[in-house]
Amino acid sequence: MYKLLIVDDEIKIREVLTEYGKLYNYEVWQASDGSQAIDMVAERDFDCVILDIMMPNLDGYTACRRIKSLKDVPIIILSARTQEEDKLYAFDLGIDDYVTKPFSPKEVMARVKVVIERHNRNRRESHEEVLKYQGIVVDIPRHIVTVDGSEIHLTNKEFDLLVYFINNPSIVISRNKLLDSIWGSDFYGIERTVDTHIKMLRKNLGTYGNLIKTVRGEGYKFEKE
Repeated sequence: MYKLLIVDDEIKIREVLTEYGKLYNYEVWQASDGSQAIDMVAERDFDCVILDIMMPNLDGYTACRRIKSLKDVPIIILSARTQEEDKLYAFDLGIDDYVTKPFSPKEVMARVKVVIERHNRNRRESHEEVLKYQGIVVDIPRHIVTVDGSEIHLTNKEFDLLVYFINNPSIVISRNKLLDSIWGSDFYGIERTVDTHIKMLRKNLGTYGNLIKTVRGEGYKFEKE
């Protein structure tokens, strides 16, 4: 049974989503603020986290960053904020989906299902346990990347991009293909999301960031000699 964590300071929202989650056979847990959510994620493994942004004690953005640093868990933002910049900022943090309030509980559960399935599929498709190229080592089961022997921190999406590039060397890959493969065909973001994540991935890889080439008008390519 998949475990679902619902994080919102409004008890009515938590209760409605909990009721629907149980109807869809999820084991549902609740947290009323970001700090409580972080503690719960540290204590147990969840298959998906539904996270509000505007909460007391600790906002959803900060909670998202800390959760992503603790566990490789999909996060769906559920928020009253509808501005594009809010959504882009959330996706840049590595979230998997963004749902605005008011919402349909059935739609939220459908998105939870898609996010969990995509997350599990991406894990299965990373068929090799350890990937190596030059000074880059990617330990997939442990979700650890080292560069010249030093561990670096990548967000989940940066990690997935690196694995995808290493498994598909010397091929020009369009932004749409990357969105499809990493974020999923149901992703509602924009191509700029890919550019932002690749920019950060290059920065984190240091001198090896130059292996990810921009092919003007077409996309990106990971160059292997």
